[in-house]
Amino acid sequence: MAIAQDDNLTDGMHIMVEALKKNGIDTIYGVVGIPITDLARHAQEVGIRYIGFRHEQSAGNAAAISGYLTKKPGICLTVSAPGFLNGLTALANATVNGFPMIQISGSSDRAIIDLQQGDYEELDQMNIAKPFAKAAYRINKPEDIAIGLARAIRAATSGRPGGVYLDVTTALLGSVIDKIEAEKTLFKVEDSAPKSIPSSESIIKALDLLANAKKPLVLLGKGAAYSQADNLIKEFLEKTGIPFLPMSMAKGLLPDDHPQCAAAARSLVLENADVVVLVGARLNWLLSHGKGKHWNPNVRFIQLEIDPKEIDSNRPIEAPIVGDIESSMELLVNGLESTSIKADPSWIQEIEKDKEININKMSIKLNTETSPMNYFNALKVVKEVVDSHKDIYLVNEGANTLDDTRNVVNMYYPRRRLDCGTWGVMGIGMGFSIGAAITSGKPVLAIEGDSAFGFSGMEIETICRYKLPVTIVVFNNGGIYRGDHINLGGGSDPSPTTLMASARYDKLIEAFGGVPYSVSTPEELKEAITKGIESLKPTLINCIIDPKTGTESGHITSLNPKTATKN
Repeated sequence: MAIAQDDNLTDGMHIMVEALKKNGIDTIYGVVGIPITDLARHAQEVGIRYIGFRHEQSAGNAAAISGYLTKKPGICLTVSAPGFLNGLTALANATVNGFPMIQISGSSDRAIIDLQQGDYEELDQMNIAKPFAKAAYRINKPEDIAIGLARAIRAATSGRPGGVYLDVTTALLGSVIDKIEAEKTLFKVEDSAPKSIPSSESIIKALDLLANAKKPLVLLGKGAAYSQADNLIKEFLEKTGIPFLPMSMAKGLLPDDHPQCAAAARSLVLENADVVVLVGARLNWLLSHGKGKHWNPNVRFIQLEIDPKEIDSNRPIEAPIVGDIESSMELLVNGLESTSIKADPSWIQEIEKDKEININKMSIKLNTETSPMNYFNALKVVKEVVDSHKDIYLVNEGANTLDDTRNVVNMYYPRRRLDCGTWGVMGIGMGFSIGAAITSGKPVLAIEGDSAFGFSGMEIETICRYKLPVTIVVFNNGGIYRGDHINLGGGSDPSPTTLMASARYDKLIEAFGGVPYSVSTPEELKEAITKGIESLKPTLINCIIDPKTGTESGHITSLNPKTATKN
């Protein structure tokens, strides 16, 4: 690769770095190698922080969650072919979840690739990326680098955010041009995500529908959290008194202990609400598509949505409000001056009664003593620690570990709970933890199932290398879902869902200089988590729980295909 040596010349790598810096990019997450190693070095040289990972998927997940937290595109840098493909999973996940992210990948010689002549890591990366990304571009000329980056930034952040692929060839990175001419091409993207103002008619219709509702409900999705319209959403809810139900990553948009939070009465409010306001939430599989036994068959929907194609995707939306959430909420709040909306006290009382019943049922689970621990008495400890450290970030993945943590542990601030999201994928844990720690500078607590931890566990070396304030709790029950399944064929191999119950995950972090704990009682767990968070040191806690505790696929067992035979 030719690199500019003359002070009057520059090359594609330097131009890319300067374009990133010009647009306020302060961090790159990636794995270096041919042909992008020097690009990472030059980024460090000009003050852009480079965070090096052990696997591109985790780097991509860190970039994606950084984008979610900041509303600026997170940047993931990868090598070509296999490295690109590793990052592509995270890019696709970012797109599905609406996280702004740009994956910049080096690629090989176009002429050889197009004739399929067998180049080093030959792969037509841009065309492969297209189905999985919001947009995909290739930059071929150094004078187009700033324009290419600008297109990627706009695509990633405007409308519904998503993942964008940016292909940079080896020839581009090494191409040499006049430095002054290169500087003329650089610019800062202005207003990359312009406001989208909904129509006044849609606001009036929505307010009228709510004013006549007997049992209204506001359902908050992670799009509402991403919008950072926190104060407007709070004002609207508290002025109307309408109960709200937060989806998983919307927990904490208002505190989970807020009197209007209906999370503890989820089934009741979905089955009985007559008007539901969807704020940054989609009627996808996570909400049973708005259909079936979990929903009032006569429910009427109001939907705040940036993408008009999402409207009517599963159920008819009687009052669509198409626009950005902040603008939409501002108009709804202003509309309360002329349209009086107050939740019916009898609806609130009905919800409170159901909440009390379910909270008491949960209390019995949390306070039942077992040895070994189960999910619930272990999570009681996690809840107590989070209640006394409300400003931390909580990363969560697994099956039972995910579902039970979501139901037990309260969140108090917006965008503090980060989890598997729309796809329900495993493997986001360490990437999200690193991205949250780097972006926020605050402590992160990761609650991981033992199976889920295995997808990205090697990134604990990254956590230790950068001395990040991440405390990881691995719920070790020796299995996927649970650890007591048997080999139906009677052989010596473990069952498909069996892992090593004797595994000492804490020893892994010890090898990298982190702080290890192995615990088997609630008291030991509480002490270890508290010390880990307050020390601000990389910490891993191997939390031993009963192999017989857990449900197949957690709360989504019904998604498994039915079998005609008995096992």
